[in-house]
Amino acid sequence: MLQKQVKQLTVDVLVLGGGPAGAWAAWRAASQGASVVLADKGYLGTSGATSPGGTTLLVIPPIAELREQAVQARLKAGGYLSENAWIHRVLDQVEKNLELVEQWGYPFPKDEEGQSLRTHLHGPEYMKLMRNVVRKAGVKIMDQSPALELLHDEHGVGGARGINRMTGETWEVKANAVVMATGGCAFLSKGLGCNVLTGEGLLMSAELGADLSGMEFSRQYAPSFAEGTVTRGRMLFWSTLYGEDGEPLVKGDRTNRSIPELLMKGPVYAAMDLADTEEKREFLRRAHPIFFMPLERSGIDPFKERFPLTLRYEGTMRGTGGLRLTGNDCATTIAGLYAAGDAASREKVTGAISGGGAYNASWAICSGHWAGEGAAHYAMSQPRRADNRQLVAAGHYGMAAGVDSSTKLEVQPLIKAIQDLILPLKINYFRSEPGISAALKELDTLVPHLKDQAPATVQGIVKSREAAAMLTVGRWMYTAALARTESRGLQKMAEYPELDPSQTHRLILSGIDDISISTESVPHAHELNALKEGHTV
Repeated sequence: MLQKQVKQLTVDVLVLGGGPAGAWAAWRAASQGASVVLADKGYLGTSGATSPGGTTLLVIPPIAELREQAVQARLKAGGYLSENAWIHRVLDQVEKNLELVEQWGYPFPKDEEGQSLRTHLHGPEYMKLMRNVVRKAGVKIMDQSPALELLHDEHGVGGARGINRMTGETWEVKANAVVMATGGCAFLSKGLGCNVLTGEGLLMSAELGADLSGMEFSRQYAPSFAEGTVTRGRMLFWSTLYGEDGEPLVKGDRTNRSIPELLMKGPVYAAMDLADTEEKREFLRRAHPIFFMPLERSGIDPFKERFPLTLRYEGTMRGTGGLRLTGNDCATTIAGLYAAGDAASREKVTGAISGGGAYNASWAICSGHWAGEGAAHYAMSQPRRADNRQLVAAGHYGMAAGVDSSTKLEVQPLIKAIQDLILPLKINYFRSEPGISAALKELDTLVPHLKDQAPATVQGIVKSREAAAMLTVGRWMYTAALARTESRGLQKMAEYPELDPSQTHRLILSGIDDISISTESVPHAHELNALKEGHTV
């Protein structure tokens, strides 16, 4: 840390992360009677991928046949790595929580019969509401306060230390339970709220020995205007894609699936010319106003003019990997540590594929609720307060600030070196054993830099930890990708183009310097095997 801790607090539950999952976790823990602090690297209300735009929700009427059909479709699409019971849990829980959102004042539209249509949330309004709800529940909110390292003892996690970006003051919050709700890694893809998504929550948890799962399912890219960073790819369903010569290439709902291959051949442009009436154009502008902001700033009318496209790497933020969950309360393999939202592996609900907007948004709500409740019950059942425990800090990688070292950590060159091995489509999207192996070997050579002297400034130490997290997450992703010698969901490997039923299990990763892999069985593996053998399940 940079200096002696200035702000010290002790509570029952500490929530790290101020997106939807963190907000729900903080509210639920407080509603159980726990004292709660929420610390966010940005601002609760504008942090996370939901806050700047809108999101659909996984809402299916409570009709047994309809829900079972949806569950079976998701199980198949996810390569039989999800769990039907967990999908049903999400369907049940999100319905209850959306009723609360409406009671708190969110203006859901009504149908002709006066029934609320709870299928979509307007991000800015939703997160503004959640900030007020969290604050009224008695939660202490610490904005602009990224956590840098967790505290622990032989009994498990015991809080965290961090720094306030605005004042430069360090803080220490001791708590018998921590909800990790920050952890998705998009490798510095900005434009998704205040947060820079670099996976530091995963790194902090792994420094305590937490297991991860599903890290191979990180091959998630999303289209964006080349001069912007907004990744709302569904808007391109109203588009025609064009080559550099102006010739049309593909249109409609096939656009997103075609972009990676087309970009490998040359520049790709889009025009939203399928929205051919003013009513359609106005509907799209209202649905996702943030999508149009960078285009308008560039003087482009996307309905009439072509604009250049690129792909932004969204990694585990829209992929599936994260901390391994061990129970219905979203507990991890570390006592007192719970995970929610992007920090948690979504495999139990989405399997090997992305949750997209609806599943991810609903998962954030439900996992936050469950993790907050689980953390509160655990914390308040402990025999001693956290400030009576002999806690030590677990931070190590990228934390060597102010030490006597002959080599200083050059953060920006390190970040660029990591990005050069993670972002290229030819390495990470079009995966092959030689390509992933070579990239992993190069990432391994960068690890010694994390022991260099980090810049002794607020921004310097924060960036050092972000770089350490990016590097660590990249190594986990590629290690898992090489271990899954098949193509399933988001994991595609050139040498293994088919799904292998014998690999219908989860890959569990442990460790940072030395990464070990084990497998975890899944409850529906036998169903896939039966289908492959031609039997009826």
